[in-house]
Amino acid sequence: MIDALLELPPHVRERLAGALESGLLPTSPSVTALQSVLGSAESAERAGKALAGLTAFALSGPATGAWIRSLGAVESRAPRVDLVWSGPEVPGVAARSTRRVYEELIGFARHSLWISTYAFFDGPRAFETLARRMDAVPGLRVTLLLNLQRKAGDTSNMDQLVRRFADRFWSVEWPGTSHPRVYFDPRSLDLEGPGGVLHAKTVIADEEAVFVTSANLTEAALDRNIELGLLARHRPLAASITAHFRGLIEREMLMLMPEA
Repeated sequence: MIDALLELPPHVRERLAGALESGLLPTSPSVTALQSVLGSAESAERAGKALAGLTAFALSGPATGAWIRSLGAVESRAPRVDLVWSGPEVPGVAARSTRRVYEELIGFARHSLWISTYAFFDGPRAFETLARRMDAVPGLRVTLLLNLQRKAGDTSNMDQLVRRFADRFWSVEWPGTSHPRVYFDPRSLDLEGPGGVLHAKTVIADEEAVFVTSANLTEAALDRNIELGLLARHRPLAASITAHFRGLIEREMLMLMPEA
């Protein structure tokens, strides 16, 4: 039951705790009642399973709400880490799906998203969930970190390469009306050959949930390849990673890609 609650984003747990403490929800609410408060069928299902496990303790609504709030204090001290895999499932081994975690983090984000990938294929499909979320939540700030590469034999200067990539990205690859801020590592475009590339694959949602994975934003990596990642809900860790990215941006180690 604790695991089911910890899988809920902190803001969802806070809403659940408040509803139990105020009496808006009974101690053993239906999934329908939970969905009306939490706003998501998946969150309601998880919360319902967790609360069902508490019935044996005969806690009141306010006591249950207070207990749920206490989980946040425990979680802030030590990150809870989940294994996340792509590829064939292994019976009896607990693991989460790469695509499911990727889409959940985007679907739960309300304030900010940092997404870094080395490669993506079929932009309209790869970025569909993200673009829909941005269009649905206008205040969501999205920073996308992409690796740009020079094709063999192309001697164009860096500005020309970036402009061509940007024109194609915004007109062909990006499916939404709201645009993220897109950054790239200019070293990968050096004429002398890559002095370094942006190879990190991660998603940070609302600076509280961190997903670090070997998977790129490709259908094969999300669904078929054997890829391994770790998911942690831990504000200090999330803040540390975003601070590193911000530092690279401030030092112009990562550069902003122009708009269309």
